[in-house]
Amino acid sequence: MRARILIIDDDPDIVLALENRVTWMGHEPLVAGNGKDGVRMIEQEHPDLVLLDIELPHMSGLDILKQVKTLSDAGRSNETDTEGGSSYTSPMVIMLTAFGTIERAVQAMHLGAFDFIPKPFTADHLTVVINKALAAISLRRRICVLQHEVDDQYGSIIGDNAKLTTQLKIARQAAAMDVIVLVLGETGTGKEVVARAVHGWSPRKDKPFVPVNCAAIPKDLLENELFGHERGAFTGAVKREAGKIEVAEGGTLFLDEIGDMSLSMQSHLLRVLQDKEFYRVGGTQAVRTDVRYVAATNKDLKQAIKLGTFREDLYYRLDVISVTLPPLRDRMGDVPALAKYFLRRAASRFGTQKQASLSDAALRMLSGYSWPGNIRELENILMRAYILSPGGLIEPEHLNLSNTASAQPSGDSVPAPSPYYHDMMEAYSRRVIEEALKRNEWNQTKASEELGLQRTYFTKLIRQKNIAGRPPKQLPDTN
Repeated sequence: MRARILIIDDDPDIVLALENRVTWMGHEPLVAGNGKDGVRMIEQEHPDLVLLDIELPHMSGLDILKQVKTLSDAGRSNETDTEGGSSYTSPMVIMLTAFGTIERAVQAMHLGAFDFIPKPFTADHLTVVINKALAAISLRRRICVLQHEVDDQYGSIIGDNAKLTTQLKIARQAAAMDVIVLVLGETGTGKEVVARAVHGWSPRKDKPFVPVNCAAIPKDLLENELFGHERGAFTGAVKREAGKIEVAEGGTLFLDEIGDMSLSMQSHLLRVLQDKEFYRVGGTQAVRTDVRYVAATNKDLKQAIKLGTFREDLYYRLDVISVTLPPLRDRMGDVPALAKYFLRRAASRFGTQKQASLSDAALRMLSGYSWPGNIRELENILMRAYILSPGGLIEPEHLNLSNTASAQPSGDSVPAPSPYYHDMMEAYSRRVIEEALKRNEWNQTKASEELGLQRTYFTKLIRQKNIAGRPPKQLPDTN
């Protein structure tokens, strides 16, 4: 990166040497001969890096450093109040100190200086310290960009639906207390968004938020993912690795899809929640932990307890405060606001000038769709429509809902099929079982034999999938 580097020093020979080295490195030098001019240039020129002498007339380098910190805090506060503004970042400061003032240089480090260079310095030493500072600046900017992307993706809860508002009120109240929060809801209803909001509303907001998808990680690897391992714990464990619980120290660990966690891992997690300590894989020494837990699932955990796939004691440990998110079909009044938000985010994501909007017909189509995939499906459909609409006006043909039963089901109409793999497989298996029962006149023994399943397992499937085990009652003939 080509940086703007401000030199604040009252020694002309030092200034000349610094200017020559900064120019030779390919950067743009700026010069101030005293502290007041230096502060003014920091405010007006916004340099990336400042080379600051400690000993200056009228105003010391330490006083300037304190003013830089004050400007940084004020700028950050202003940016927080400005929607969509980029975060203010103060320049990094490298102190220049003569022999005998090392103690003051250490004091400068406590005030926020990045490093210090003792005089007289060599050109090579100066180059190394400047490059190290610029690398840190580049890393800080990358982190800032990534943080903005995460905030943009997860930071907004859109809608004023009464059910949603009630649940969010519960979440906000729980966030202030250090209790476990269990977020329930169908796939795509925004459970991670709410989990991040709980973290953001909590006193732990400046600490890490660490998500773990319990369904995406094989059960044999989940223990290592959460607890980490010691060197030599297994083949390939060449050094100690921290798990996600340690990474989240002081912050929030989000256990997504906890209903898919194996029973053995559930027992390990229960121990952590109770004792606030754990053992790394292959470890013999307990590791104390200070972590806030938020869990989420789209499964019915009470039904899972009856089926023996989820521990009852873990459920009651998790269910301190539960937040149930309504599906999108129950908050259709929020669709216009959500659509506007996703289209605006699409423009930001693709970096285009096109501002897309929905035609009245397209909005009616969105408002009449059943949304089996909930908010995630709405976002995907609008992202595709944004790309395919040439003039920015999205019409019904751009939504591609004609193949997925765009009208909301009513009466005896069949709900629209979900586009997600697991939902499709679940619907297919239900249909296979129901058709086998119909062909065998609801005789479960014959139906299980036809499908090549054990009778007990077949009965378990019927309960698990909430399939009627007997024929539906016939309405009386009124003719």
